[in-house]
Amino acid sequence: MTAPGPVLAVRDLRLSIGGAVIIDGVSLEVAQGEVLGVIGPNGAGKTTLFNLLSGVSRPTAGTVHLAGVDVTGRSVDARARAGLGRTFQTSNLFDGLSAVENVRLAAQVALGGSLSPWRFPGREDAATRRALEQLDRVGLAHHVDTLAGGLAHGDKRKLEIAMLLAVEPQVILLDEPMAGVGSADVAGLVDLIRRVHREEGTTVLMVEHHMDVVLGLADRVAVMHHGQLLACDVPDVVMADPTVQSAYLGASA
Repeated sequence: MTAPGPVLAVRDLRLSIGGAVIIDGVSLEVAQGEVLGVIGPNGAGKTTLFNLLSGVSRPTAGTVHLAGVDVTGRSVDARARAGLGRTFQTSNLFDGLSAVENVRLAAQVALGGSLSPWRFPGREDAATRRALEQLDRVGLAHHVDTLAGGLAHGDKRKLEIAMLLAVEPQVILLDEPMAGVGSADVAGLVDLIRRVHREEGTTVLMVEHHMDVVLGLADRVAVMHHGQLLACDVPDVVMADPTVQSAYLGASA
């Protein structure tokens, strides 16, 4: 019996801007249901890699395959429809809309509608029902009608995850989900990511500077350095690698 291929495959991905090499020949395969932590020092190319995976930026060379389909030339929206969702380092919400309206917009698009914040049918339409379900799932049922801009930072992160879940992605890219989150809220957000992964079998790629978060969630850890993939293996092996210790952790090789 042939094993299924990777849900996400990157082949020799490169990005050069004005002669500067930003991403340099990254190749990577991620299995269905895997949690991959992406770490590296500032400027290593982690967010740029996510931009290339999600379609925000186009590579100079190389390919991105999602579930066996080449999506290298596809737009952000097309990749989202194909099953790839993403959060960003900074909040990407409609602050003037309520929590349910934010999630409803995502569900509306996933169900074949338009991204219009001005058309909100009653609470019984399919998109709104899905939005309410996901808000309950991430622990924001008590903030259904709260404006997104008025939520605490940790709750904004939960709202972003609810929006992702509303489109039922195969692959989720979380770009520093703990950024700006108070220490008291980190454990709850980690538990939410873990539950989503376990319940849905969703593939998760996560850029994160909190090493305890990465090591507690990731099946494998990929280390970026100067735009290159320095190592990718199970956490214990990566953290014991002298090259990684020298380049990223600051230890002597």
